[in-house]
Amino acid sequence: MDTGILLLRLLVGLLVAGHGVQKVSRHLGGEGLDGGTREFRRDGFRGGALTALAAGGGQIGSGLLLAAGLLTPLAATGVIGVMTVALTVKWHNGLWVQHDGYEYPLVLIGTAAALAATGPGAWSLDAALGLTPHPLWWTVPVLAAGTGSGLLTRLVLHRRPALGD
Repeated sequence: MDTGILLLRLLVGLLVAGHGVQKVSRHLGGEGLDGGTREFRRDGFRGGALTALAAGGGQIGSGLLLAAGLLTPLAATGVIGVMTVALTVKWHNGLWVQHDGYEYPLVLIGTAAALAATGPGAWSLDAALGLTPHPLWWTVPVLAAGTGSGLLTRLVLHRRPALGD
């Protein structure tokens, strides 16, 4: 079981972190901070470069923490938060990724929640530092805080379409 949890943490954590790197740099196929800024503006967010830096930094930090199995409830909360924002952006396209839907962010949210529920496993920094086991009830505040922070971010930073759009 610990091997499976390790593989899942590494896969999801490194993908989320890589996605953040793309938002703020030209590494991993990114378009640099200018490209990240354009993406957020195109998706209707205000804040420009600061928004791209905050989103990219959140993805990098929470992804790396999740991959390492360090502060796993906090890492899961961060992943759920940034992926909730992504889900809200893609919501109008429907579920399936073929139509730029929210399928992928939903899978990442579910995986982060599952890792909050199971804990990071024996091969994690949390275990090495004696921070495990995490109580199962932490899953509820992790989901609530992650989803709530993502929805609040959307509410505060997203511009309403102008009349006639």
